Amino acid sequence: MSFAQDCNRLFDDAIVRYHVTNDVDAQAQNPYPAGSIDASLFTKCWIDTVQWHLEDIIRDPGIDPVAALALKRRIDHSNQERTDLVEEIDTYFRSRFAGVSVLPGATINTESPAWAVDRLSILALKIYHMHEQATRSEATDEHRTRCQAKLEVLMEQRTDLSTAIDQLLDDIAAGRKFMKVYRQMKMYNDPSTNPVLYGAK
Repeated sequence: MSFAQDCNRLFDDAIVRYHVTNDVDAQAQNPYPAGSIDASLFTKCWIDTVQWHLEDIIRDPGIDPVAALALKRRIDHSNQERTDLVEEIDTYFRSRFAGVSVLPGATINTESPAWAVDRLSILALKIYHMHEQATRSEATDEHRTRCQAKLEVLMEQRTDLSTAIDQLLDDIAAGRKFMKVYRQMKMYNDPSTNPVLYGAK
């Protein structure tokens, strides 16, 4: 099984486990050894899955404004956790390929391996929920047909992205490409760089 195929298996497992309770406050029961890449990938997808449902909740037109503000701040915190996990996964890849001799003419990819894996996690969520819609018994035939067509596109997209990720990892391992880890340096969560937080006038 390739790395991307393993990610897809693991992400699908995390999403199914979440939907046992379908509760944004449920605690993840990570089945993988602490400190392993699988544990990090599972946590990453769990965060994405919770955030998916938080984004649904906050779009309720009848939501209390105070509750919506608290939810928005929770989503912001979740986004920071997601970014931190992506950087942790990229650090894993950087260590994994640390001994590779980069070939002359090697190029860098438009995104790091972990950010591509991040997209794979989101795709797994889109596939799960589009399948729900494509098989929703109380929906119209037109709705189910439309969602089934979208689901087929999402499945093709996952195949293509999985192939691209495995090819990228093969290229890095062979020295044909090299990677760098650029920290996101988000400014709005940092009290020293967000003017509202440090009190700039």
